[in-house]
Amino acid sequence: MGLISNGTTIFDAGALDSGLAKGAITFIKKLTASSSATLSFVDGASGVVLDNTYKEYVFTFNNMHFATNGQYLSFQVDTGTNTNYNIAVTSTIFKAYHKEDGSASQLGYDTQSDQAQGTAFQRISSDFISDNDSSISGKLTMFSPSSDTFVKHFMSEANTMVDGSPPYTEVRYYAGYFNTATALTRVQFKSTSGNIDAGDICLYGIA
Repeated sequence: MGLISNGTTIFDAGALDSGLAKGAITFIKKLTASSSATLSFVDGASGVVLDNTYKEYVFTFNNMHFATNGQYLSFQVDTGTNTNYNIAVTSTIFKAYHKEDGSASQLGYDTQSDQAQGTAFQRISSDFISDNDSSISGKLTMFSPSSDTFVKHFMSEANTMVDGSPPYTEVRYYAGYFNTATALTRVQFKSTSGNIDAGDICLYGIA
């Protein structure tokens, strides 16, 4: 059975139609944490590309483990050679969670994690529990970070083993924009407090 949209065949017998345009996904850079205070991707340094080569950039974070209990994975950006990482951001977030023992679950908005023209590092996960088997995994997508015309939009999703009694799984969806028309040249990730013990972040470009 095929999948047809607006008269165009998308899938036929399980295969993507060969006549459709397909964007290539290109691996750019992997950073691995080892008791790291920050993980930074800087355009033009160590093979990192954040320019107009791609319109869409995706960061995947895998099994991020923090040294400090109850912290969040966060990120900020900067322009040119600046290293303040304090670009104004407006963001929104909703979450869903379910406890290990099934005693509680919820879907809702988190007013503690959004910003309205704030300049702090933007949270993109739940509050992590520092058990040995816990971690955070997910992805962050940024759109046209090198634009010199528009603000810089982002979206993220992350699943976390959360600090609770009992612990629980929580997925969070963030979206927002950095309110600058200047090209971004660097993206930095960190725990809201303490080091990142382990895990990796990979950067991809989408044509």
